[in-house]
Amino acid sequence: MIIQNQIDQRINEKLDVHHMTLENESYMHNVPAGSESHFKLVLVSDAFEGKRLVQRHQLVYAVLQDEMTKIHALAMHLYSIKEWSERNALAPSSPKCHGGEQGK
Repeated sequence: MIIQNQIDQRINEKLDVHHMTLENESYMHNVPAGSESHFKLVLVSDAFEGKRLVQRHQLVYAVLQDEMTKIHALAMHLYSIKEWSERNALAPSSPKCHGGEQGK
């Protein structure tokens, strides 16, 4: 969980986090056991207030500049506090990966 911890730490250092969940979803993909290649990030912050989706993604990519070179995919669900409240604190589930979970 080295990369996951790095992502978690970097986001908490650089952004005012109201809520965050970071899940390693690598097990859902055709990668070796124990991989840290695919993540899902649900992040709620006032930093997203008034920003378009692409601006939110750019902000997170800038914060995770070094970590992004170490992973294959980062699914991001980024909300302002107001949006998170309107969604009843729910983020979408990740779809199954085609070819993932092989051998199960």
